[in-house]
Amino acid sequence: MKIVIYLLVTSVFFSVNAYAAEADEVDRLIKRALRYFEPLPETMPGSEKDTAERIALGKKLFFDKRLSINDSQSCASCHRLEDGFAGVDNLPTSPGARGELGSRNSPTVLNAGWQDSQFWDGRAEDLVEQAKGPILNPIEMGMPDEKTVVKKIQGIAEYRSAFDIAFPDSRPALTYQNIAEAIAAFERTLRTPSRFDDFLNGDKQALTQAEQQGLQTFIKLDCSQCHDGGLLGGSSFEYLGKKNPYKNQSDQGLYQVSKDDNDRMMFKVAPLRNVALTGPYFHDGKIATLAEAVRAMGWLQLDVKLSDQQVDEVIGFLKTLTDRNREK
Repeated sequence: MKIVIYLLVTSVFFSVNAYAAEADEVDRLIKRALRYFEPLPETMPGSEKDTAERIALGKKLFFDKRLSINDSQSCASCHRLEDGFAGVDNLPTSPGARGELGSRNSPTVLNAGWQDSQFWDGRAEDLVEQAKGPILNPIEMGMPDEKTVVKKIQGIAEYRSAFDIAFPDSRPALTYQNIAEAIAAFERTLRTPSRFDDFLNGDKQALTQAEQQGLQTFIKLDCSQCHDGGLLGGSSFEYLGKKNPYKNQSDQGLYQVSKDDNDRMMFKVAPLRNVALTGPYFHDGKIATLAEAVRAMGWLQLDVKLSDQQVDEVIGFLKTLTDRNREK
């Protein structure tokens, strides 16, 4: 009897110690992760002036196809939000109002307000400047100029009153600038916290052991050198093909804006929030699956041929970045 009791006590003792050791290890992983990443803030830059009326107006504009030349295309056509979509249309490149395809993959609008700049080449400073671009792009929404856009929206009675309410201090209230301001106000609500945020905030159970292993692999491979911060990217530019050249050299990235030879093949580092849902990948949409994207980044940027196990581990972690409401 004494032997049985002794064995039971010993078993409990070792179980408690093992659990404590495991908890300490998770604590260390959280602290290590916080060196590179941070939970999503509660609000995006610029949201302090966003009112309920301005946000509602922006949402209406975001989904309104009348902002295009032939009433066929809205912001939401390329940046889908319904039915579990993650702010993209999941096409390599997107068709515009006249059916022509754009030259670059449409990035997600989810959490976009935390990026340091917008578009793959960073040519727009913020969400407001970004919102102005597609409406006047001849391939995308095709409107000829700002004046034509304003005149068209002014012809819709519900918008005239909505702009007066949303921009009470502006005269006139309905301007191209305020159209972009309203759309940006709505986009600043597209915040998608995930289980990874819970983990960073101290919830040790938020990630499984396999997902924690994926996080460790992600850090060990030095993916966090570029994919860091709150969005795990979106705040810097990197040469695509740093170690081994990217096959498609037709789009030279930032060079097409700056004309500086040093900017050839420089692209904004993609934020990884919701990356499991935003394929196909890269600026040209030529990488079909997340596994291909992870493997390609290892080779192109790190000169590493990742094993199947490493790819699986990294993908396991990346899936924890999916919006809680969009997890399947």
